[in-house]
Amino acid sequence: MSYPPGYRIERERSRAEKAGAAAREKAIKAAIELFSVGGYNKTSIAEVAVRTGLSQSGLLHHFPNKTALLSAVLEQRQAEDSEFLFGGAAAPLGWAAFDSLVSLVARNSTRPEWIGLFVRISAEATESTHPAHQWLIDHYTGMRTWLIQALQHGQKTGEVRNDAPVEAIVRNTIAVLDGLQQQWVAEPHSMNMVAELRVHLAGLHAAWGTTNNH
Repeated sequence: MSYPPGYRIERERSRAEKAGAAAREKAIKAAIELFSVGGYNKTSIAEVAVRTGLSQSGLLHHFPNKTALLSAVLEQRQAEDSEFLFGGAAAPLGWAAFDSLVSLVARNSTRPEWIGLFVRISAEATESTHPAHQWLIDHYTGMRTWLIQALQHGQKTGEVRNDAPVEAIVRNTIAVLDGLQQQWVAEPHSMNMVAELRVHLAGLHAAWGTTNNH
């Protein structure tokens, strides 16, 4: 018998299930911290287990191998960023999409481990054999698709010039985002990434915005 989702009665999790979920969360947190410093290749399951407070076999009970642990870490990063940017709503379009990146950079500036994770894992994952290679390809494909659609929407609504080089603007913006993060990791806290990104976006608005642009 079917019923509306809002009337579904959730079964309370057992003590063992709650303990397992807590252990998984601690392991993911530990992996984020270690991957952000040493990358995937130089981090061992044993190190993550020690940081988590589990035996190696205990950690492998929750994550059968290091690849599975990395997948869980990247899924959590993607989910948190998506929730922050969109919160279940439609993705912002037009210049609003680019402006939303400022808020994301501001948030991530308070979470250096997430920036370190992205910089180190993305550098390793350019190798086709790396377990995060497809994740990296999907990340860039998704980002480009969203921002291209955002600019095309802006052209239709009149806030973006019709002759704007859409793909070049998008690729350059992604390059700026990645470059700022890489420099910030190389020289921790050496710059205000939000201010630097605002300069880039102001240039885009000035060059490719219209009189209808805010």
